[in-house]
Amino acid sequence: MGALHEGHTALFRVARQECQVVVASLFVNPTQFNDANDLAAYPRDEQHDVRVAEEAGVDYVFAPGVEEMYPPGYATWVEVEGPSRGLEGDFRPGHFRGVATVCLKLFTIVGPHKAYFGQKDAQQAAVVKRMVRDLNLDLEIRVIPTIREADGLARSSRNVRLSPVEREQAQAINRALAAGLAAYRAGQDPVIAARAALRDMEADYVAVADFDGQPTLAIAVRVGRIRLIDNVPLDSESMAQARHETLVVESAKGDRR
Repeated sequence: MGALHEGHTALFRVARQECQVVVASLFVNPTQFNDANDLAAYPRDEQHDVRVAEEAGVDYVFAPGVEEMYPPGYATWVEVEGPSRGLEGDFRPGHFRGVATVCLKLFTIVGPHKAYFGQKDAQQAAVVKRMVRDLNLDLEIRVIPTIREADGLARSSRNVRLSPVEREQAQAINRALAAGLAAYRAGQDPVIAARAALRDMEADYVAVADFDGQPTLAIAVRVGRIRLIDNVPLDSESMAQARHETLVVESAKGDRR
């Protein structure tokens, strides 16, 4: 949905390694927002995004207008039951209907062999995987580990809307995930440990969910007026891979300085 950052370029880099042609969609999808103010405030800078995509090795950027994707009289929607229930599905009614619908439209228009998604939106990836399987699409969904800032905050287009104080407060999210993961490995309740680490932060949910067979500790919190989500797979291999990706990105960031 634009506002591209190094979380997105990590997907581009993997796609560039695995595919002959790389296409990036650039579309702020109005049907997955259940808050008009959130849609209006979502950052948009198409020239910046096209430049970032090009520098990351993307061959084509597909940037349709809203009227192209949803022409007058549009009336067809995709509902994915199961993985869309609970968590984001409860707090953002209609969100995954919008996600599934626009993804199916993008897949149909572009015709990819592989599509790349970030682990940060783990429930979204599970919804898309289920849709691809259930509708027999000839498409492989690749989920790439979350890219994080040096302090552990997951890269997100919404981070730019945080004030300096809120940005510091948001570091508690990664600490909570780390505490939950440590508790899980010790045979303790990861939810209790994560909630304790969040302290007085306003949480929509802290829960362990099964995303496509992978137990995952998921968190959604509000930092000021900004809502942030994050998660960690509850196994050491996935966490180690996520840390590796972070080190790679931070090293590249240092080189640019």
